[in-house]
Amino acid sequence: MAGKKKSKPPEEVVNRKAKREYEILETLEAGIELMGTEVKALRGGLVSLAEAYVKATPNGLVLEGAHFGEYVHANVHNHPAMRSRRLLVHKSEAFKLNQKLKEKGLTMIPMRMYFSGRWAKVEIALGRGRRLHDKRQVIKDREAKRDIRRHMK
Repeated sequence: MAGKKKSKPPEEVVNRKAKREYEILETLEAGIELMGTEVKALRGGLVSLAEAYVKATPNGLVLEGAHFGEYVHANVHNHPAMRSRRLLVHKSEAFKLNQKLKEKGLTMIPMRMYFSGRWAKVEIALGRGRRLHDKRQVIKDREAKRDIRRHMK
């Protein structure tokens, strides 16, 4: 008798609220500086990007507000759940994003966090916040396109 296979937790964490809350203008892939137990937590799917954002500092880009759950098998050397994590991008890319951030209403948000080979990566996006009526219009457009596809079949 064959036993059930254990489902492997996803090694990709997606910020599902980001596309609903923001109009995405530009994306960029960046590396992230993590501690060992944070990498294990990411592999286990214990990361939340729901309240996270990216802040530009004089030293580069920093990920703020990301919650990395506690790694169960670590002892006293576990990581703090909420801390600033440095993003690894070229200085020129950070400078360009910082210049675009100075425009009114733009913000940087993490879209997803994943592994590329053995390196942890974060896809960050430059976005403009949507208002309630904008969100409703996007939903109407999506439903209209779905109806058109349904009738075309």
